[in-house]
Amino acid sequence: MNKLCSIIIRTKNEERWISSCLSAVFEQTYKNIEVILVDNKSTDRTMEKAKQFPIHKTVIIDKYLPGDALNTGINESTGDYVVCLSGHCIPVNEHWLKNLVDAIEVNDSYAGVYGRQEPMAFSEPTDKRDMLLVFGLDRRVQYKDSFFHNANSILRRSLWSEVPFDKNVTNIEDRLWGQEMLNKGYQLVYEPEASVYHYHGIHQNGNVERCNNVVRIIEDMKNESRESGSLNAKEMNIIAIIPVRGKERLLGGRPQLAYTIEAAKKSKYINQIVVTTDDESTAELARSLGADCPFLRTSELTKDYVGLEAVLCDAVLKLEESGIYPDLIVSLEETFPFRPDGLIDDIIEHTLNEGFDTVLAARGESGSLWQEDEEGAFARLDSGDGPREYKEKSFIGLKGLCCVTHPVFIRQQRLIGNNVGLYHSDSPISALEVRDETDREIAERLLGVCS
Repeated sequence: MNKLCSIIIRTKNEERWISSCLSAVFEQTYKNIEVILVDNKSTDRTMEKAKQFPIHKTVIIDKYLPGDALNTGINESTGDYVVCLSGHCIPVNEHWLKNLVDAIEVNDSYAGVYGRQEPMAFSEPTDKRDMLLVFGLDRRVQYKDSFFHNANSILRRSLWSEVPFDKNVTNIEDRLWGQEMLNKGYQLVYEPEASVYHYHGIHQNGNVERCNNVVRIIEDMKNESRESGSLNAKEMNIIAIIPVRGKERLLGGRPQLAYTIEAAKKSKYINQIVVTTDDESTAELARSLGADCPFLRTSELTKDYVGLEAVLCDAVLKLEESGIYPDLIVSLEETFPFRPDGLIDDIIEHTLNEGFDTVLAARGESGSLWQEDEEGAFARLDSGDGPREYKEKSFIGLKGLCCVTHPVFIRQQRLIGNNVGLYHSDSPISALEVRDETDREIAERLLGVCS
C-alpha cells in the first residue's frame, strides 16, 4: 500500500503563489497525503486562499527559523514520509510526488531525496543561473556531498525522529541534516524527475550581466532544460471588475455596458464578471447581460472626487468577505466599447509569463508629448522631432481598456503595482473612449461602419 506522505508547506505572505502551489499538490497522482501548513503570521490573503483547499492542519508560528518551522509542522503530522515544499514552489506536473516517493523507496539506505527546481520565466538572471546550474538533468546518489534542499524534498520520518532539523540556525538546516545522515552511513539522492517551479534561487546576488550570459548559454543548450515556468491562468481565480456609476446609457441601440461584458465573457481565463454600481437598475441590467452584481456601491463611493482605486478596493474587500479570493483582478471600464478580441487574455498571459505586478493596455505615440507644471510651463516628454521611425516610442496607458493586477495592490487602494508592464494595443479604434455626446456620436458612426 502507498505510505502516507505528510506534506509540510511553509508560508509567509505567499498569496501570489499559494493557490497554484496547492492546486498542483492536490492534483497529484499519489493521493495518500496530508497537508500541514506552517504559516509565519502572513498579513496578506495567504491563509484565506489556503482555506479553499482540504488542508489537514494549519500551524501558526511567531518567529521563523527554517528548521524549527519544519520540526513544528512535522510534529503535527503522522506520515511515514515527510515532504518539504516551499509555499512559493509549484510542482511541474501531477507525477512530482510519485517521483519523490519512488526515488526514496529504491533503497532503504536513502535517507532523503530532493527534487529539481526550475526557474519561472520571470525569475531574476542570478536565480535562473543558480537553478539551471545546480539542478541538472542527471539523477545522482550522494555518498559524500551533503547538499540537500528543503524547498522540494522527501525524507523518512523515522530518521527525522532520530535527527530533527536544527531549530536554531537561520539557514542551511537541510544541508546540516544531510551531513548528519551521511555521517550515519545513509545516502542522499537528487531526483530531477520530481521537479518544481521556484521563482527565486539559492544565491540571490552576483553580476547581472554575467548571469544573463550564463543563463543564455545554458538555455540555448539542447535538451538542458524545459521552457521556464509561469503560472497557469486556467488554474487561477481571475475576476473582472467593471465599475459603473449611475444609470446606463445606450450606444448604438444597446446598453453601453453590454460591449464590455461581452468582451469579458469571451475570455477563456476570467472566472467571474462583477459589476460594481450604485444604481439598482444598472445592477439588474448587468445581471441580465450575464455579469454578477452581488452588492451596491455606497453613496460615499459615488462622489466625483473618489478615484477608481477606492471603488475597486471596496469591491475586492466585499468579495473576500463573502469567501471569494481572486488571484488576479482584471479592471475594465465600460467607456471603452472597442476592445479587440483576445486583448484581455493576451494581457493576462503577459502578466503571468513575465511576472509583472500589473500590466495595462497602452497606445504607442510617436508624436510630440508635453507636460504642464503648476506654474504653467511646459516640458517636453518625448525624445524630439526626428523621423518617427527612429524615435523612441512613447506610450499612453489605457487602464480603462484593460488593466490586470494583483489584489494585494487593490487592497492598498493602488491599481498599479511596483513592477509594471505595458501591452501595446495596435487596434486604431481601441483607444476611443465614450464619455460624452460627441464621443457617442463618433462611436455610433464607427459601430455603423463595423456592422
